[in-house]
Amino acid sequence: MKWIGLIVLLGLAGLLVWIRLAPDDVARWHVSPEATGDRDMEGGVMRAVPGDLAALDAIIRAEPRARVLAGSVDSGMVTYITRSKVIGFPDYTTVEQRGDTLALYARLRYGKSDMGVNKARVERWLAALGQG
Repeated sequence: MKWIGLIVLLGLAGLLVWIRLAPDDVARWHVSPEATGDRDMEGGVMRAVPGDLAALDAIIRAEPRARVLAGSVDSGMVTYITRSKVIGFPDYTTVEQRGDTLALYARLRYGKSDMGVNKARVERWLAALGQG
């Protein structure tokens, strides 16, 4: 019985390590958002709002546990990874400048539901940008 518990514990530890260290496929996550308006999904959100990518980039980079996966302000599109505090689940947010409009696409990597985390995060960023 002790062996089963140890195997389960090691399996969970391995899963947590995988979640933290799994490679990010830039080609899969750094894609142009389809957003043409607001859309809420079970595992993320899409938004299209007036705004400036450089200003939003500064807000996102100030977010704890957020980093750039690919792109740049100069290229007009950036994909960010933001991880949860305890387990480190990655969420991906791609922001693209389209004229005077920002198209945002925030989504989870694992599971089907993010329990509103991406929506809350995007709304917080947009509020800081003055678009909330």
